[in-house]
Formats: sequence, C-alpha cells, structure tokens
Amino acid sequence: MYAIKFGTDGWRGIIANEFTVDNVKRVAQGTAEFLKKNFPNNLSVVLGHDCRFAGELFAESTAQVMCANGIKVKMAKGFVSTPMISLGAVKFGAALGIILTASHNPPAYNGYKLKAHYGGPSSPAVIDEVEGAIPNHLVDVPTKSIDTLVSEGMIEYVDLETLYVNEVESKFDLKLIKSSGMEFAYDAMYGAGQNVMRRIFPEITLLHCDYNPGFDGQAPEPIHKNLGEFSELIRISEEIDCGLVTDGDADRIGLYNKAGKFVDSHHIILLLVHYLHKYKGMDGKVITTFSATSKITKLAEAYGLPIEITKIGFKYICEKMVTENVLVGGEESGGIAIKGFIPERDGIWIGLTLWEFMAKTGKSLDELIQEVYDVVGSFSMGRIDLHITEEIKQNVLAACKSGKYTQFGNYKIEKTEDLDGFKFHLGNGEWVMIRASGTEPVLRVYSESDSDENAQKILEACKNTILA
Repeated sequence: MYAIKFGTDGWRGIIANEFTVDNVKRVAQGTAEFLKKNFPNNLSVVLGHDCRFAGELFAESTAQVMCANGIKVKMAKGFVSTPMISLGAVKFGAALGIILTASHNPPAYNGYKLKAHYGGPSSPAVIDEVEGAIPNHLVDVPTKSIDTLVSEGMIEYVDLETLYVNEVESKFDLKLIKSSGMEFAYDAMYGAGQNVMRRIFPEITLLHCDYNPGFDGQAPEPIHKNLGEFSELIRISEEIDCGLVTDGDADRIGLYNKAGKFVDSHHIILLLVHYLHKYKGMDGKVITTFSATSKITKLAEAYGLPIEITKIGFKYICEKMVTENVLVGGEESGGIAIKGFIPERDGIWIGLTLWEFMAKTGKSLDELIQEVYDVVGSFSMGRIDLHITEEIKQNVLAACKSGKYTQFGNYKIEKTEDLDGFKFHLGNGEWVMIRASGTEPVLRVYSESDSDENAQKILEACKNTILA
C-alpha cells in the first residue's frame, strides 16, 4: 500500500495518483480512530473542501467513513476556505476541523488538512498520532449514502460562509472602509476566498473570482511571479489604492501598493504590529519565524513588546497563540494571525485589518510603511531557491555545520545561528540564511539588506561561494 505521510498539518498528493478516494478513506479512518480514542465524549467534526477538482467527492467520502465510525459531521455545502473550517470548529465545538485542500500547491494536487478544536493547525503530536493510525490496507466500513446519513442526523449541512461573513461584519468597521474614498481590489486566484469577498465588497475590483478547479493552470500561490496580471491592473488603473490576494484556500496573503508593487509579508507583519499596538493600544507577544526580517524584533523592542523567534512553520506560532497572549504571529510565506481572532492564518482577515488601518488614517500603504521605517529603518529582503542535486545539498549543509564558511565574497561572517537552517550575520543588520527543503533537492537562500540591489548582491555572493 502507498504510505501516507503528513506534512505540516496534513497530507497532499496528485489527484488520481496518490490522492484517490481509497486513500482519502484510509486517512479518514485514521482520523476516526484518533477521535474515538481522544474525544470519546465529543465525536464530531466540521468538514469542507476548497475549489479543487473532485473536492465534493473527497469530502463526502470522508464524511461516510466518519459516520460509519459513529462520528457526527457538520458539513459545508459548496467550497469554503481553511479559516472558515477553523472558525467552524470553534463555533460548533467540534473535536476537529477537516478540509480537503492542497492550499497553494499546483492544480494537479489535492490534500487533507486537520484543524484543532481551538481553531488552528493541529499540533505535531496530533498529526503524528493520526498518521500512525492510518491503516495500511483498504478501508472496509459499511458506508451509507449521503442522503441517508443526512436523514439519520449523522450529517448536518452548515453555512460556514455566512458564519465567517458574520464574524467579519462584527469585528471590522466595513462602513468606514467603504466610505473612505479609497479604491480596493482583490484577486482570489480562483480560490476559496472569492464568494466571501464578493459578498462583503461587491463594489470593488475583483479578479479571478470564478470557479475554476484548474486555477487556469497556475499554482494559486500569492507570490509576485504568479500575479503579473493583478499587478499590472493596479498599476494602470491609477485609482486602486491597495490590492489584496489570497491563495487557494485563502489562508495566505499577498498585497500590492498603489503602484502595483508587491508588499511582502515582512512589511505586513510590521504594519500589523504598528497598527495594533501604536494605534489601537493592544499588547501581547510578537512571534515570527527564523527567516523573517530582524526589523520585527527591532520594532517589538521599540514598543516594549516581547518577541520570540520560532522555527519555520505556522504550527510553531499557533502553539504559542493557544497558550500565550500573542499580538501578531507571522511567517515569511504569507501565513499571519493576529489577536482577537482564531489562532489561524487568514489572508482575508489580515487584508481587511490593513484596509481598515488605511481607512482610519486616510494614509496610503506607502505612508504607513514609512511610519514603520521611521522607527526601524528601511530594508529589503531577497530569496532564491537553488535546485541542485541531493549530493551538493548535503555537502553544503555539512560545510555550514562544520563552520567552513567564513565569508561570502566580500561579506565576512560575524555570527552564525542554527535554529532552523543556518543564518550568517554579516554586520550592519545584513544577513544571509541557508535552509534545505525537507522533501526535495532544493536549498533556499534568504538575505536582508538596506536595498533590493544589496539584498541580491548578498544572495549572489552566497550562491557563488557554496556552489563553487
């Protein structure tokens, strides 16, 4: 049998290859075994799927296995986002949330994500236990039709979209945003955020808010190279003040300023800390990951807020948000959560927070970023992914570990950290970081400097040294 392995908070595979109905049923059975063991008094899940091909089929197959194990299912009708499932798990008091999604992966993939009862990614311990409970044979449980299970009360259809919209309307000053005189745009990348944004902001410029399970052949990942059409639309309009993008399951954010220039997650995290603390008077710890800008630490310290750096992966941030008073938790890849909502990445929620910030101040995104720069100084981030052989990858990692590198080109290494990968500090706030992919022969190289040009120079110097 195909061995099913979970990643950060779920399993992904190519549809009709690894990701089949039979294998989804195996994962569902493993999940059911976990629930029966750990939540015997709350055998319930919230279940849904995103916009991907055959999402409904995979969700219904999951529901049938759950019900065969005596687990009640509150199921979304139509596609939903991952944050909607997480919110639903909290609001309905379910033991788990399950969503069929491959997030930002290419259209050939689908996936199966687990969300905890507190409304965020399940802990690594839970993921490991569910993975260990997946049978290594086909699941043979007596399944009934969906209609029968609905009539028996084992499946109940729930409107997670309206639940989410109501939450947005209760927490944001939408009237202020709409009457601000500012123009906004949204690119759903054909993903699961499209219906919600169409309901909340029917008057704004909407792009790729159509049902297209193939995502027009494009991986729905909100990074600039995938968003040329949206960037150009904003640039030539000269009226749109800010553009928001979300990924396939709407938990990651992309952002554009008035000129159609991409605003990365490092700047978004800084803006959130600035708005929530300086303008709204909120306190709490700031948590970010090892690959994020050091300016986040500088801003937190300037505002007297505790700061913590974790390994890369939102699960490490979520663990802290569940048990501690956290103001902002975010990572370089666009997954960000804030105080006052569930401990979950949510591209729409973060985007609306920034639109509200702009509307309240009457300032542009660039003006607000300048306010942050006035405190911490300006900066630029760089990143390249080096596709190399596994042998070269391992050689570079061994060299990093042994302390072989003392400089990259003209950049001398002053200090090294190895929390998650290897970060080489070069002085004057500049650094370069090397981190290996855990699943493929790829080295990710990150840098920080005072300008785009200098960040790229550091990347090139590092690349030339390690591949020499």
